[in-house]
Amino acid sequence: ARAAFFPTISLTGSAGTASASLSGLFEPGSGSWRFLPQITLPLFHGGALRADLDRAHVQKQIEIARYENVIQQAFRDVADGLAGQRTLNDQVQSEQRAVEASQIAYELAGLRFQEGVDDYLTLLDTHRMLYGAQQRLVRTRLMQQLNIINLYKALGGGWREYSEKKQG
Repeated sequence: ARAAFFPTISLTGSAGTASASLSGLFEPGSGSWRFLPQITLPLFHGGALRADLDRAHVQKQIEIARYENVIQQAFRDVADGLAGQRTLNDQVQSEQRAVEASQIAYELAGLRFQEGVDDYLTLLDTHRMLYGAQQRLVRTRLMQQLNIINLYKALGGGWREYSEKKQG
């Protein structure tokens, strides 16, 4: 927009041959040329150039604000991903301890059942609790892996999908 305030200069030129008859078109002295310089000055535009310049400045400020928002969102995404990773690491450790405790309880219930101290229902109940703890651990690990993927994407990572084309 600022360039519109300055004069524009154009230079046009052409060369060729000219003759009144076709037979004299290539005779010596039938050459012709033309040179047309042109200068355009922005004198009477009634503030249109200033308005275009102001509009360009406003558009620039809008684009800067959008860029800053994108940067701030990226920082938030990374911070959220890092905080989530710490939390999920703690949850995975807690779920692992719960699985270990459920495994011990299941083994003890099996021994008590073999000795005749507990009934089969108690053994099945501790087995159900073990499976529940294992499922919670798997779900928490899945959440942890998804969080790692989101963190990787927030840090600017990506991936490409490759597929093999069959030739035949």
